Amino acid sequence: MNIRLPALAMTGLVACAFGAPEAMADGSGSATLDAVKARGQLVCGVAGQVPGFSLPDSQGVMRGLDADGCRAVAAAVFGDMNKVKYVNLTTQNRFTALQSGEVDVLIRSTTWTLGREANLGAEFAGVNYYDGTGFLVKTATGVKSAKELDGATICVQPGTSTELAIADYFRRNNLKFTPILIENLAEIQTAFLSGRCDVYSTDSSGLATFRATQPTKEDFVLLPEIISKEPLGYMVRKGDDKWFDIVRWTYFAQLTAEEEDVSSKNVDEQMSSTNPDIRRLLGVEGDMGKALGLDNKWAYNIVKQVGNFGEMWDRDIAVLGVPRGINNLWTKGGIQYAPPIR
Repeated sequence: MNIRLPALAMTGLVACAFGAPEAMADGSGSATLDAVKARGQLVCGVAGQVPGFSLPDSQGVMRGLDADGCRAVAAAVFGDMNKVKYVNLTTQNRFTALQSGEVDVLIRSTTWTLGREANLGAEFAGVNYYDGTGFLVKTATGVKSAKELDGATICVQPGTSTELAIADYFRRNNLKFTPILIENLAEIQTAFLSGRCDVYSTDSSGLATFRATQPTKEDFVLLPEIISKEPLGYMVRKGDDKWFDIVRWTYFAQLTAEEEDVSSKNVDEQMSSTNPDIRRLLGVEGDMGKALGLDNKWAYNIVKQVGNFGEMWDRDIAVLGVPRGINNLWTKGGIQYAPPIR
């Protein structure tokens, strides 16, 4: 269940966490940015257990698309992508952590919905993965379509948009199901593998990465139906427009870099480009960074240290065998699109 706070209560909560606007008069214009800089570290909320999005590697380093999104924000703010503290959050406590100021930004495979943006005192700054709810079954069941799941037991995390999407889909198609609600993702996967439930449902990206990491992936079938729109992205508190701008344009800078073929490998060479879009992106001319309250090399630091969006995708998602599809650039048949940096 989503936590809902009245607008006035939310305003008071943000004021308590970061200080009233008057207290920012001598700062950057962003209470969050001032707090992050004073701390010397970005605190970023992630799932911490999802391959391809946020999962520690064998050395304990957080890896994945969401984790790299955190690094990109840190690179923009500090010029150092490593100044990040990751906080693992569940579907139940993620919004409370953002609302209370426990984290500065939430990049945790969280779906952008009207209810969340209107009721939680928070807003979405970008979509790093266009996804949708899917269903995974064992090949041995012989099931080929979600329409064949009447009477099935389905393992799903409570308090997620996936839970609502499943209920809507089954009601719309006059089908019945029994939800098995489990908070911990690893426990859901164990329950599915052990046969406690017939179906494992979450965002199709999560199902694809789970299947790809199994010893015998051919034992599992990702059903063809995608039953919802799940735009996943970066979430910040409302009321701090400057911080919202920083997080949003960090994401757009990585898309722009990919559009302009600027990568971590050639960014130094591109500093001498005559292309005005590249020159503004990399801070060679214009004061784009200054407008955000950052150094003019903010985007250079992002690309140099973290890479463009395509580099993140190839490093974190493509290696799991997940096609880019609609998450490709608009120039390549996808819907990832960045407004101009000018």
